[in-house]
Amino acid sequence: MESGGKQRSDVSYALYHFSTSGAAVAVATAVTHPLDVLKVRLQMQLAGQRGNLVGMGELSAQIIKSEGPRALYLGLGPALTRSVLYGGLRLGLYEPCKYICDYMFGSTNFLVKVASGAFSGAIATSLTNPTEVLKVRLQMNSNARRGPIREMHKIVSKEGIRALWKGVGPAMARAGCLTASQMATYDESKEALLKWTPLEEGFHLHLISSCIAGTVGSLVTAPMDMIKTRLMLQQESRSVRSYRNGFHCAYQVVFTEGFRALYKGNI
Repeated sequence: MESGGKQRSDVSYALYHFSTSGAAVAVATAVTHPLDVLKVRLQMQLAGQRGNLVGMGELSAQIIKSEGPRALYLGLGPALTRSVLYGGLRLGLYEPCKYICDYMFGSTNFLVKVASGAFSGAIATSLTNPTEVLKVRLQMNSNARRGPIREMHKIVSKEGIRALWKGVGPAMARAGCLTASQMATYDESKEALLKWTPLEEGFHLHLISSCIAGTVGSLVTAPMDMIKTRLMLQQESRSVRSYRNGFHCAYQVVFTEGFRALYKGNI
């Protein structure tokens, strides 16, 4: 009876962690979605060529003027779906991974945190990649008013079901690096702040630690995010493709647009 009660408690904890993590990321996604639309538009700006880029403020004004304020929420449905699944899986798998490593190796040092974060982020991304493809396609397709289901049908009928996993390699690499850098940096920065500053456990400590982790994560993953977006928006055809894979995409972007192009939409 005792082991059964413990098992139910563990399952309840896992479900609680999954649901709260997913809900938190979904709320954040709804609030920041217009910025995500702008990021994708900026990443695709002057694709394949050099030139002066339009800034985020000017681009936002252009979108609102030509497409209306609703354009800033294109792709919100797939974004929220992905947030619940991806956020829940990514954050929900992180702690169990740490516990397993602690049980196996007797340690939860920085490298273990990095590995746990990378694993949980990569697995979550591989499972939710179709929703990410739908999101970026809808964010760039301002003229069409089709919903996610019709967009998915269009992609599958014209490009095949494998197109829903376009860019999954760079996306998994990005998610692994993002989760690893964010989670590990968050844990380490929180411990450092507790040790070296007057801050105590509470809102301010978590806020500062989260800001540090978010900044580090963005800097680390910006190039992979750019590559992922370019691959997901690339139309499949029987002719030679613009980008053969993630490495070819990175080379072409740097060669034709310059190194700073890898940080479009992020700086």
